[in-house]
Amino acid sequence: MIPKELFKKIRRLEIRTKGVVDNVFGGEYHSAFKGRGIEFAEVRPYQVGDDIRNIDWNVSARMDDTYVKVYEEEREQTVMLMVDISGSEDFGSQEKLKRDVAAEVCAVMAFSAVQNNDKVGLLLFTDQVEKFVPPKKGRRHVLRLIRDLYAKEPASRDTDIGEALRYVTHIVRRRSILIVISDFLDQGYDSMLRAVARRHDTVAVELADPRETELPDVGLVDLTDAETGETVTVDAGSEKARQAFQEAAETRRRQTADLFRRAGIGHVRIDTGPDFIEPLVAFFRRRNERA
Repeated sequence: MIPKELFKKIRRLEIRTKGVVDNVFGGEYHSAFKGRGIEFAEVRPYQVGDDIRNIDWNVSARMDDTYVKVYEEEREQTVMLMVDISGSEDFGSQEKLKRDVAAEVCAVMAFSAVQNNDKVGLLLFTDQVEKFVPPKKGRRHVLRLIRDLYAKEPASRDTDIGEALRYVTHIVRRRSILIVISDFLDQGYDSMLRAVARRHDTVAVELADPRETELPDVGLVDLTDAETGETVTVDAGSEKARQAFQEAAETRRRQTADLFRRAGIGHVRIDTGPDFIEPLVAFFRRRNERA
């Protein structure tokens, strides 16, 4: 039984998200993903105009004639939402926590997938896989995913993106669309990210908050790591300290963006401000133009 307040929260998100999908984002999703995959359909005799690269030499040799492989566009695709629910996702200095923004992004992607007759699944992770929901179709399934996003209390507060990527390579065999939603405050997942990107169409949605890149001039302030619990005191009244903090954050941001570029995956950065849909739509429009 879903608690009344959680039910209202899910319902509000559904109404808000459906409007965005119907009026703004649905077309961008369709253009970005629908029909990108192809699957083998049959072998038939060669006809004038066929691409010689599709000749099946084994069958041709057996039949003593020329045969070609015929492919058809996949009409159904699978979207896997991989969502980081570690301790750092419970931070937000603006209108929302990063975890709230993650839920909204998931809702938009999931309802877009359903509208496109695609399957959608969910993987929640910290430094371990907290929950896996196999891909299915339909509105009721999407609402179940949103419920799990809001209701799941993680067993850990740490992050291991590499472990989540390793898990998905074993559980999702067929080429799929992976949407990895995290602040990516982790290291050592480079090789697994490249391996996943070779097999799946992968997009990184990086969640960020302005307070993670700049400190206000407020004097002494305690900064606590949401995952380790470690606290350090910083003199935010010092211009030098504020500058060092900002430079370190910018370096981390550039390194993360470079990692995604080298892995060959899409990357969109979303802040915990009021509008998450604008950068998402802009990203997919750029992706469609390049395609």
